[in-house]
Amino acid sequence: MNPGTAALARGIDVLCALAEPEAGDGLGVIALAGLVGGDKSQLSRSLKTLEERGLVERDPDTLAYRLGWRLFALAARAGESRLVADAPPVLRGLVRELGESAHLSVRQGDEVLTLLSESPPATLHAPGRVGGLTPLASTSAGRVLAFDLDDSELASLGLRAHAAAIAEARALGYAIVREEFEPGLVAAAAPIRDGAGRVVAALNVSAPRFRLDERLEEAARKVVAAADTLSG
Repeated sequence: MNPGTAALARGIDVLCALAEPEAGDGLGVIALAGLVGGDKSQLSRSLKTLEERGLVERDPDTLAYRLGWRLFALAARAGESRLVADAPPVLRGLVRELGESAHLSVRQGDEVLTLLSESPPATLHAPGRVGGLTPLASTSAGRVLAFDLDDSELASLGLRAHAAAIAEARALGYAIVREEFEPGLVAAAAPIRDGAGRVVAALNVSAPRFRLDERLEEAARKVVAAADTLSG
């Protein structure tokens, strides 16, 4: 095996090791060396390269390595590449209609990962950083991303207390959240489904309450219509 191939294989082995449940909150260089083998200095170089590219990150306190959020964003994009390609004009259409920020998100465990975000120019807009994470429980996108989860799955994700709110949103076909995630922020979201009807992503708009609250139900209906164009 030539050096380049060996380095690539080592990097893949590192990512696979960090993805295992046993990795917990992260692994140090010695623990990783025990799992993937090889020289610790070579492993350190591989980790440095992966860290520079955002595929792993290092806890500043424990010095343990864990998978980086860029890797999650790449994985989500790979899983729904058609969706990511088709979504930008739909997001821009919502921005034009409502004058507020629009976002495409997927579920990562008990959190929401923002894949794409569009905002109107020169206006105060709600946060939706691409690659950023927000809670499932207190966000409109999180509520709709939980539509397909049963009671045991909701409990395992710490969402038992939110089951009624999720059920209500499921019955409506959209979720509205007022100042649960952040004071002064409101949002509306709708699910995007695959050909089998499974929720694969969420489309949402968010804005300061003073600007969107009176139009929130209207915004929710527009988000549902936009999400439907991306479903299937």
